[in-house]
Parts: sequence; C-alpha cells; structure tokens
Amino acid sequence: MSGFNPLDLTGSAILITGASAGIGRAAAVYLSRLGARLAVSGRDAARLQHTVESLHGSGHVALVSDLAVQPVSVTVDAAFHALGRLAGAVHCAGLHELRPLKLQSRERINRLLEVNLIAALELAQALRKPSVRAERPSIVFLSSVMATVGQPGAAGYCASKAAIEGMTRSLALELAPERIRINAVAPAVVRTEMGERMFQSMNADQQAAVERAHPLGLGEPDDVAAAIAFLLSPASRWATGTILTIDGGYTAQ
Repeated sequence: MSGFNPLDLTGSAILITGASAGIGRAAAVYLSRLGARLAVSGRDAARLQHTVESLHGSGHVALVSDLAVQPVSVTVDAAFHALGRLAGAVHCAGLHELRPLKLQSRERINRLLEVNLIAALELAQALRKPSVRAERPSIVFLSSVMATVGQPGAAGYCASKAAIEGMTRSLALELAPERIRINAVAPAVVRTEMGERMFQSMNADQQAAVERAHPLGLGEPDDVAAAIAFLLSPASRWATGTILTIDGGYTAQ
C-alpha cells in the first residue's frame, strides 16, 4: 500500500527526558522525522538547543530541567502547556557510574536511583493525569542489558535498571485498565558519549572483550531510537509490560 507507515506519529505530542545527547537526542531526531511534536528536556540548555535545531518539522520546545532536583511533574506540565495533551513520553535521562563497592556511598547510589528510577516512576504518575494525556498514551523507559547481566563496579547502575524492568511490568498491569501502555528498551553498549566514557575507563584488552561480546558489533543511537519509535507508535498498540532487548546479540550467548 503506497504511503503506508505503521510508525507514523504525525501530530503526536511526545516528551523525551535526557534529550541533550546520546540516545535521547537520537530518539528526538528519529521521532521528529516520523512527524511527532516534541518537548525535549535536559540539564544543559546549550546542548538541548542543539537538539531542537536538529529536529525535523516545527513546534518543538526545549525544557531545561535537572531531574535529580526538580519533580518530573513540572516538566510534564510544561510540555502539556507547550504542546497540548501528550501522546507519549520517553525516559532517556540516566546516570552511569563505574565505581567499586569499597568506594560507593549512600549519596552516590541515591543520585543514581533518583534519576534512573524514581524520575521514571514520577513520569508515569504525572502522565497518568487525564488532563495532560491523550487517549491510549505510551510510556517508554530506558533499561539496559545490565538489568539481567552483571558488570563489575556497576552495582548501583545494574540495580536501577533491574528495578526499571520490574516497575515496567507492574505499572503495565496497573495502568492497562486506563489504556496507558508501559514498555522499556534494553540496549547493550551503544556508541554514545556515555559509552565512550565507559570505554575510556577500560584498558585495551577489556575494550576488545566488550566488542567481541556483541556479535553484530556495538550499537548506534538510531538502533535504540527505532525501537523507541515502535513502542510509541500504533504498530505496538498490543504491547505493554514488555522489555524490548536491542543488544546486537549480547544476551543471546
């Protein structure tokens, strides 16, 4: 059928957190190409503006916010006032830290959980309000393969992503009667700034081992953005509570 696009998001208002770089920025650009109107949030105003300038179409808005100190509901309300009822939201904001157990602290773990997990829960709470959401909205959380496989020195990060997956399933069941879909995407190592920082903390042998662990090679941000687009689109209308693993074969071994 000519012109048929099951991922079409024309006119859909969508909020993306963590959109100033990496997967968040890639998702914003990808979704804008599918016709979505976007509210992109992040801590760095200059980098966020660069994201907006990279988007296709018009009507997009940048919302500067630090989810570790500002309630997500403030960002959701601002997105609603700028774009109207929200058809979806993507929680790409996140922290990753490699730190051995002996150097961990309650403060560092709490900050990881605040941004990676608690902000995601608050996002679902805020978007649940009938006054700000469209019918049958879709929420996508960003998990990681580290939710199911270990990584030395990343206990806090792994714990936060495992919690995201448990929360995704629970909220999917709780919110299904309201026709709100909740899903997550779990990538392996992707070529982003965060991925590069992780690589820089490794020696050459460790870097080679990571690359070998991905049979299809390391991922690109658009690989994850495409999965996010699917979960936001009408093509996934019967999917909720799922964890979509996009990892180049990492967890198949």
